[in-house]
Amino acid sequence: MRVVIQRVSEASVTVEGKRIAEIQKGLLIFVGIEDTDKQEDIDWLAQKITNLRVFADENDVMNLSVKDAKGDVLIISQFTLHALTKKGNRPSYIKAAKPNIAVPLYEAFVKKIEQELDKTVQTGDFGANMKVALINDGPVTITIDTKNKE
Repeated sequence: MRVVIQRVSEASVTVEGKRIAEIQKGLLIFVGIEDTDKQEDIDWLAQKITNLRVFADENDVMNLSVKDAKGDVLIISQFTLHALTKKGNRPSYIKAAKPNIAVPLYEAFVKKIEQELDKTVQTGDFGANMKVALINDGPVTITIDTKNKE
């Protein structure tokens, strides 16, 4: 699994002109899933994200997690995170999981984040053409790939 995490002061997702999810201060997480991803990737990644210290404490030092900051979370599926661009000018998405594999893993990831935070998170619409709006706070943008855990 590969994620791009952005610390935001607000974010929302719109599908076909209708806003389907929005958050205030928290994390916007774009997640890409590969065929080889498993539950252990979900478990490791959810723990890593929910404990990642990227929010400012009283001394304005990034020392608080989204849990500590009581932030919101918006999770968006994004298969393009697995784009291969080495050859030619058209990205290849051969490493991205097909929906029959990706959807259950995506849903399990959302549930695991909710368990870690003990709260409901917002999501996009898997496979839909989504318009994502955000105000990146910092800016703070972090990428994590479960294939590079070590």
